Amino acid sequence: MKKIIITTLFIAFYFLPINLNAEIKKISEGNVDAKIKIIVFESLTCSHCANFHKNVYPGLKENFIDRGYVYIEFRNFPLDMAAMNASKIAHCRNDGNSEILHYLFNNQDQWVKGKSIEELNENIKKYIKKSEFKIDVEKCLASKEAEDHILEDRIEGAKKFKIDSTPTLIINGEKFDNPTNYKKLKKFIEKMI
Repeated sequence: MKKIIITTLFIAFYFLPINLNAEIKKISEGNVDAKIKIIVFESLTCSHCANFHKNVYPGLKENFIDRGYVYIEFRNFPLDMAAMNASKIAHCRNDGNSEILHYLFNNQDQWVKGKSIEELNENIKKYIKKSEFKIDVEKCLASKEAEDHILEDRIEGAKKFKIDSTPTLIINGEKFDNPTNYKKLKKFIEKMI
């Protein structure tokens, strides 16, 4: 009987999708093999980043990402602890999907409130609980793997691309000036196609 129990446990653990040291997936959209690759370094508490998501991203998605011309990665560059915690929530499902990220940016004015990090954390928790996302916010905030991933993004951005403000767009390895002007971005991308 003991052998049967041990064998059953071994089989169960062998086939269970356990991610003890799971690599955190990058949040991205589009065709991985697209000719144009964009990296956006952003902070979830940055109002200019929220503006990018509300006013630039929709045109970029419709005209270039959905048509297979552009692959985009949303990288973390938190400017404060509230942005760090929001980034952990955006990565909570670890599926690479951008849905929670866009939700947080599009509703930034609803949850970025508070005089302390504790108040900000409570506001984002309440806001996420009102959403349709079925995530455990406490577990997200406690994720050391997500925190490491976010910090690695920030370090890479500062070292490799000399990022000093958000949002910063890197298009095929080069910084793009004025990332919140969709007309300029559209013209630039059209020349590359």
